[in-house]
Amino acid sequence: QVHLVESGGGLVQPGGSLRLSCVASGTIFRINAMGWYRQAPGKQRELVAAITSGGSTNYADSIKGRFTVSRDNAKNTVYLQLNSLKPEDTAVYYCNVVALLTPEYELDSWGQGTQVTVSS
Repeated sequence: QVHLVESGGGLVQPGGSLRLSCVASGTIFRINAMGWYRQAPGKQRELVAAITSGGSTNYADSIKGRFTVSRDNAKNTVYLQLNSLKPEDTAVYYCNVVALLTPEYELDSWGQGTQVTVSS
C-alpha cells in the first residue's frame, strides 16, 4: 500500500499563490510518475500537472505558465506551486502517485484531496 498525505490548500484571493505538497509513504520500491489532478463541482477530474522520475513534466493548457510541478525523490514528495490563481482554479486537488511496490507490481494511488478556493 501507498499512503499519500496532501497539504497546502486553502482560500486565496484572485492573483494569489499557494503551494501544495504530497508525501508518499509505504513499502515503495520506486516511484515512477507523480502528479496532481483537480475536480471542480459538477465537472470531471482532470490532469493538472505530472512529473516523471526523470523530471519530465506535463501540464494542462489551462494552467501553463502559472503552475509548476516539482518533486523531491529523497523525500517521496511532489509539489505544486500555484501562482496567478483565478476563480476557475477553484477545485479539490488530488495527488496521484504511480509506484512500484515490487519490481513487478505497480500501483496507482490517490490522495484524499485538498480544497483550493480562489475568491475575493
